[in-house]
Amino acid sequence: QVQLVESGGGLVQAGGSLRLSCAASGSTFSSLTMGWFRQAPGKEREFVAGRNWSGRSTYYVDSGKGRFTISRDNAKNTVYLQMNSLKSEDTAVYYCAARWGDLVKGAYDYWGQGTQVTVSS
Repeated sequence: QVQLVESGGGLVQAGGSLRLSCAASGSTFSSLTMGWFRQAPGKEREFVAGRNWSGRSTYYVDSGKGRFTISRDNAKNTVYLQMNSLKSEDTAVYYCAARWGDLVKGAYDYWGQGTQVTVSS
């Protein structure tokens, strides 16, 4: 079982930056593919970014390319989402997720509780 705890959300002005963190329990973090999802009110959950266990494969939603960076520190069992040039449309609850296997896309097995990101215009 893997437990995920997000932090780093908050209120930021448009154009600002936030770094989300997700700490994972257990000793298997380096074998997990990690992802970030978001869900805005009234909208479906959206896959924002993913990075596989080796780091050789990453994914970004089109609206996040050039602004978002997913990274991981296997020594700290932590994955990060650096978000720059934030826009009001980035406002959502952001979820960290993990899955076994090397593919960034696919069903994720474990989920955090979510952290709210609010971008004011």
